[in-house]
Amino acid sequence: MQRIIFLYVILLLASPALARKSDLRVLYVGGSTEWDKEHFRGDTAAMHASARARAAAFETMLKEYFNTVTVVRAADYTQALSYQHDVTVMDGTPPPTLPGVREHDAAGNVTKFLQPGYFTEDFDRPVVTIGELGEKLGRRVGLKTDWYCLCLDADAHHLRDHAIFRGPFPVTLTTRVKATPGAAFHYAYFADGPIPDSIPTWQVQTKGYVSDPGFRVGMVARPWGFEDSPDAEYISSGVCAKTLDAVAIGRHGNFLHWGFAASPAYMTGEARAVFANAIVYIARFAGQGVIARKYNDRVATRAYLKELKYLCTRESYEERLRSEEEFHRQMLERQQKAREARDRGVTLTRDETSVLNYKQAPPLTFEEYVKRYQRDYFHLFGTDTKAYHAFYDANRDYFYAEGFYHIEVDEDAKSLGIPNNDRRLLDAAIRLWETGADIEKARRLLARYTLVDFDTAGEWRAWYERYKELLFFTEPGGWVFLINSREPGLNDYHAWERRVAIATIQTGETNDLNPVQVTTGVISLANGNRELVVKLRVHPGYHLYASVSRDDPFIPTTVHFALPPGAAPAGDTRLPAFRPFTGNGTTIYEDEITFSLEITGTGTGEATCTLRYQCCDAHLCMPPVEKRLTIQL
Repeated sequence: MQRIIFLYVILLLASPALARKSDLRVLYVGGSTEWDKEHFRGDTAAMHASARARAAAFETMLKEYFNTVTVVRAADYTQALSYQHDVTVMDGTPPPTLPGVREHDAAGNVTKFLQPGYFTEDFDRPVVTIGELGEKLGRRVGLKTDWYCLCLDADAHHLRDHAIFRGPFPVTLTTRVKATPGAAFHYAYFADGPIPDSIPTWQVQTKGYVSDPGFRVGMVARPWGFEDSPDAEYISSGVCAKTLDAVAIGRHGNFLHWGFAASPAYMTGEARAVFANAIVYIARFAGQGVIARKYNDRVATRAYLKELKYLCTRESYEERLRSEEEFHRQMLERQQKAREARDRGVTLTRDETSVLNYKQAPPLTFEEYVKRYQRDYFHLFGTDTKAYHAFYDANRDYFYAEGFYHIEVDEDAKSLGIPNNDRRLLDAAIRLWETGADIEKARRLLARYTLVDFDTAGEWRAWYERYKELLFFTEPGGWVFLINSREPGLNDYHAWERRVAIATIQTGETNDLNPVQVTTGVISLANGNRELVVKLRVHPGYHLYASVSRDDPFIPTTVHFALPPGAAPAGDTRLPAFRPFTGNGTTIYEDEITFSLEITGTGTGEATCTLRYQCCDAHLCMPPVEKRLTIQL
């Protein structure tokens, strides 16, 4: 009898359904289906039924672990609902709160692209995102859970010893040794050692897109630099078509990415318990929002050097040729089948029709291959593989990235012999400014690797000494030093982005006959608004007046904006910094100055700015000038 009681207690403790429920208030936001859209072949009713069944499966499972569970459709979700709950599970796409942005130049090329926004950047409530929603909902706020590959199948591997695998709901992980996914060998150049032939795996789902074509596919995020900020952690990888360390489960700030796509109806019992533990775990991060923002999902990190080194070798070239030859063989087989079907009178699909038109492209020469991937340095090294390797190794500490998958040597950091991810570089740059040894180099380094901006070496020194113990360097977060703090304003990406955008608005060159040059521009802001910019360059030795005391006869600089219908000011005109001129209160503008006005609305057409100023030097004052400037929206 005692033995029976003992076994009953063990079963009681081991059963998630019988374990003590959590008092966390969980909000489930539904809308996704169990299968991809093609599975339903346009049957909208079947698609909606699948979404309802999926939501019901989540509701049932969540109520096994949590006392308070609320289920809403994504169409009805607002951010405010997350503040009424402890954790939100996002399994559907709600209406965006910020529109997407797509800007073009005169030639029609896209110059700026932003995904729609679903959360404000100060949002700090705990969230679990399912599948690709880690990317879709997180892109605008800069989550590291970006879309590396929508190719995650049913099993996890390379699990970290993490809290979600330990409790509070009991879990016994059952692992099975399986053959290493073939794609891992294709990306072996990223690995620090040999790729094993087999790895331990843990089954998360009973179905996957490989075994059940059309089943919803999961998403892995890029692993490079994922943990280079204190607000992010890798938890698990999974079977996919990418590297072995691709992030299948991970956390960034108050968001936990559950990259596996199946609902509880197709999760293993172990996975359901781990999922519940993940909800409990992310609840710890209420109020702990994102610090390092990955706005550019295609920013290169230093790991990219491994790929560049591999892509200039004969080995990689020959692998490409073999791959193309195998592809050619497969296409010939498909082409033959399509011809036979056509000859039998079968109506061909669009894909089969395109296969009929297939022709093998001529293979690249080795020189063409190297030039394609080494475009930044091909003019230096041609096809000399050893030269590329030596160059990348020698300059590894000084590379930095801008744009999409572009990486270059920072000659300023290299000249100081300090790696650009070492905070001593900032100290050295400030010292260059303090001593006057090279103020321009100091300005370049500090602007390149921080989000802040100061006018004097003293201000830079005070900032550095105050925060140096909290500084960390992030590559996916923009190749900048950030402060490990969530204090508002300390890590202001948008102030940095605004400065960079304004810097691209160039004025003409000044001289003694033309001491003031004026230009205008429009920049897009992260909050969906636009900012009208009027930039003036004042020739060295000259100045304009910011404010004028009653005792002085000068003319102050004024700007007045007039907006077209559908556009309205979002606040007052932003004025530039000024310097004292006389002891009675008159102040002046010098060098480069910017006036700007943030506007709301979607109005288009022509905005105007009336600008009035007086330019003087130490000896004379010129007559006042009034200009009417037009700004095209």
